[in-house]
Amino acid sequence: MNENKWESSVRKVVPYIPGEQPQFSDVIKLNTNENPYPPAPAVRKVLEDFDHGRMRLYPDPDSAVLTNAIAKRYDLKPSQIFVGVGSDDVLSVAFMTFFGSDKPILFPNITYSFYDVWADVYRIPYRQIPLKNDFTIDPEDYKTENGGIVIANPNAPTGVAAPLEMIEDIVNANPDSVVIVDEAYVDFGGESCLPLIEKYENLLVVQTFSKSRSMAGMRIGFAMGSEKLIKYMNDVKFSINSYTMNHITQLCGAEAMTDEKYFRETVDKIIEVRERSKARLAELGFKFTDSKANFIFASPVKKSAKYVFEELKKRRIFVRYWNKPIICDYLRITVGTDEEMEKLFEALEDIING
Repeated sequence: MNENKWESSVRKVVPYIPGEQPQFSDVIKLNTNENPYPPAPAVRKVLEDFDHGRMRLYPDPDSAVLTNAIAKRYDLKPSQIFVGVGSDDVLSVAFMTFFGSDKPILFPNITYSFYDVWADVYRIPYRQIPLKNDFTIDPEDYKTENGGIVIANPNAPTGVAAPLEMIEDIVNANPDSVVIVDEAYVDFGGESCLPLIEKYENLLVVQTFSKSRSMAGMRIGFAMGSEKLIKYMNDVKFSINSYTMNHITQLCGAEAMTDEKYFRETVDKIIEVRERSKARLAELGFKFTDSKANFIFASPVKKSAKYVFEELKKRRIFVRYWNKPIICDYLRITVGTDEEMEKLFEALEDIING
C-alpha cells in the first residue's frame, strides 16, 4: 500500500486487542475477567436517586468524593490518591509522567499486553524480561540500569503472585527509578505492597474497581503513592483533560468503596469457586499455575488449547486464548458463578474425553 506524504508523520502503533465481547445473548463469558456478581447494593441506589439535572454541569475535576472514600478505606491522605477512567487510564498517565528518560523501562515478557503498547505510543524504550519456567519473576533481573519498572502482581495472564518481600527487594534496588506495581487482581489472594509507599517515595501502586468491585463498565481506577508522585501525575492529567470522570461514576465509586461487607463476601465467593475449579481442572488432566487472581491459567494435556478454545466457543462459552510463543498451550479462564463453571466443566468433559 502506497503511503501518502501526510502519513509519514502519523504515529503508528499496533494497538492493544481486548478480549472478545460477544454481541449475542445466552453466552457464558469467561474471557475478560469481569466479576460475575453485581456491584454493591448502594451503587444501584445512587443510580436510582441521581439528579439528572447535574449532567449539564461539569463534574468535580478533583473527584473529591471518590478520592476521599478511597483515602479513608486505605488510611491515606487524599493527596496520595490519583483517580482515572479505569486503571488503564491511570497506568497510561503514569507512563507519560514517569518514563521520560532514554533508558529502557523493564517489565516481564509475559504480562499485561498493554504495557508495550503504551511504551510504543509514548516512544518509551523498553526491555521485556523473560519469566522463569514456572512463570515467576527473578528479582535479580530488575537490578540493572533502567528508566522505570512495571510489575503486575498478581501477574496476568498467569495469575502468579510475587511475595511482598520480592517486590520490596526490587523497589529497594531501584531508588533512581519509579516502580509501578499493577495490583488489578490483588484482592483475590495477592499481597499488596501498599504498606511500602510510606517507605519508598518512588513506588506507585495501581488498583481498579473493575475486578473485585464489579464495576468494569463504570471505568474506575486509582493509584496510591507518595504525595510527590501523585502531584506529578495530576499535573500531567490536568494538562490533558481535567474532567475525566463524570458525576455519577464518582458517586457510585465512593459508595462501592464504603461497603466492605459486600466486597468481602463477593471476593470470598470467587476465591472459593476458583479453588474448587482448580480441582475439577486437575481431574480433567489440565496443568495450571497457582492463580491468586479471579481467573485460572490452565493448559489442557489431552487436547491443544486452541482446539479446546474453539470447541468451547461453538458451545457459546468464551475463554481467552493467545496464539503466542510460550503461552499458546494455555487458556485463561475467568472464574464465574457456580452455575457458569458447572456448565464449563460439562463442556470440557465432553471436549476432552468425548
